[in-house]
Amino acid sequence: MNKTELAATIDHTLLGPTATRAGVEKLCGEAAGFGTASVCVDLRHAATARRALGGSAVKLCVVVGFPHGMTSSSGKAFETSEAIAAGAEEIDMVIPIGAAKEGDFEAVRADVAAVCAAARRGPRPVILKAILETCLLTDDEKEKAARAAVEGGADFVKTSTGFSTGGATVGDVALLRRVVGPKIGVKAAGGVRDTATALAMLKAGATRIGASRTADILAGLDESPRP
Repeated sequence: MNKTELAATIDHTLLGPTATRAGVEKLCGEAAGFGTASVCVDLRHAATARRALGGSAVKLCVVVGFPHGMTSSSGKAFETSEAIAAGAEEIDMVIPIGAAKEGDFEAVRADVAAVCAAARRGPRPVILKAILETCLLTDDEKEKAARAAVEGGADFVKTSTGFSTGGATVGDVALLRRVVGPKIGVKAAGGVRDTATALAMLKAGATRIGASRTADILAGLDESPRP
């Protein structure tokens, strides 16, 4: 895998509470230079990112219900509509994690379905990723939450927000890939900061990487000729 191929799997991300317009503009310039799949920002900065990306092929991804997933389904749907109006082409939503802990996977499915419905009403095709926050779930809960998210219309299941007690693990990525099968995307996010970790996630079944340390991930890729 070369740098171009690896960059095309990455959502270049800036989601911290101190993110500024200048930081988002810098993020977008970096993403365009790297050729990443998307930039991932919060709703407040969606319009700024859209302008900064200009005619770039890099997509705009906006988070919804972030980072705890505890807003109402109607609130998440409203956020989704606003994000799409601001130019979002991908939505990363956080499922109601408490519902998964309670075993109410119908609530998880319905929550994802509400966001999916809002996304499908938009003027363009929108990719929906459901964040499970796997560090807070048992393996059984991860499996059931992933299935519920797919039933609700998610195009991807995503491991983590990066703002909880842990991030992506190779084991969780492999588990999610096994559960959702080959046609649904799996995004590994949270703690992916170097080349070796990114490649391990892809080998385990990830099709997208969420990262803020994209430059470090790409810089560590050995592109030297092999005998």
